[in-house]
Amino acid sequence: MTTDAPAALPVPRPRTGRLVIASVPANHVYVRHLAPEDGSGPVRLPDPTPPGAATTQQWWPPVMLDATWVETHDFDVFHLHFGFDARSPADLEELVAALRRRGKPLVFTVHDLRNPHHLDREAHDRHLDVLVPAADAIITLTPGAAAEIRARWGRDAVVVPHPHVVPLDVMRRVAAMRDVRRRGPREREFRIGMHVKSLRAGMNPHALIPVLVDAVRDLPGAVLQVNGHRDVLLPEGAGYDAALAEALQAHAAAGELDLHVHDFLDDDGLWAYLASLDVSVLPYRFGTHSGWLEACRDLGTAVVAPSCGYFADQAPVLTYEHDEDHLDADSLVAALREAHAGHVAAPPSVDDRRRQRAQVADAHAAVYESVVRR
Repeated sequence: MTTDAPAALPVPRPRTGRLVIASVPANHVYVRHLAPEDGSGPVRLPDPTPPGAATTQQWWPPVMLDATWVETHDFDVFHLHFGFDARSPADLEELVAALRRRGKPLVFTVHDLRNPHHLDREAHDRHLDVLVPAADAIITLTPGAAAEIRARWGRDAVVVPHPHVVPLDVMRRVAAMRDVRRRGPREREFRIGMHVKSLRAGMNPHALIPVLVDAVRDLPGAVLQVNGHRDVLLPEGAGYDAALAEALQAHAAAGELDLHVHDFLDDDGLWAYLASLDVSVLPYRFGTHSGWLEACRDLGTAVVAPSCGYFADQAPVLTYEHDEDHLDADSLVAALREAHAGHVAAPPSVDDRRRQRAQVADAHAAVYESVVRR
């Protein structure tokens, strides 16, 4: 791919008087909730449809990461969140060069310091080694991640917390339902959930299952529920994990867990599922931050999170010791007992999340204004 300036003139941006952001992506719940509720603030360009993309792909792979797109479209700020793992380090260097030629600032939000989809960290580190030094401003979600960025690259990141994931009207409705349930009879089950989804590289549910099964036996009224996608838990699935599927089926047949195998849940199905749990156990052995964690908090579901990454830095959670090298079963059991006893942080209210969203939007607007002035 050439880095010579193209003959085509840039496509004019919308003339609204507001800053225009080329956001990679734009149509993602995290990114959508960076904007004020009233739709004011910067304008984010819609995600270009990738050539030949299925309707379910929406923004993947991101077209805006092409240097040619940068050269031929008009915007004020380029803000990168996700999707760059589809590119090589050389591609990203070419992207940065195109932004420099156009005089367009790069804002980079570091969501992942370790890619949860990669078995090892080499490829992601090479991407970060291009993007972090090149960015005109860096944002991340936690003080711990900011400290790691400073230690590794000598760059200071603006720390802006993760906004709500669940729509505010759904949060309000679920909070009312939970309040009614709390005022009802106390003799009800305590549902502990673990979701194996499509089994990312950073997940380690195999080691957790026997610990959870044993722990639940000792918790009065507790039920262990495991949800997973068909592609992982059925033989015809593309990512079928025979050992995991057979272990779960054996425990389910013995009445030791409630197994739910299904396709990807739509948003309404996901919110209903998470709201039905009292606690969600994150089975990660590496990672950085978690949108799942935030969705649980929005719905009043407590979270038991591993010690790896910065999950405990992100929000109040119950922590157990788990990383690539070690799982401390006793700490997982202790965290479940704490959750069962009700020793969990109160979830954020709708008003809390509304105030936070306004603060998050203001923080992003300030970063955009600062890089444009420079």
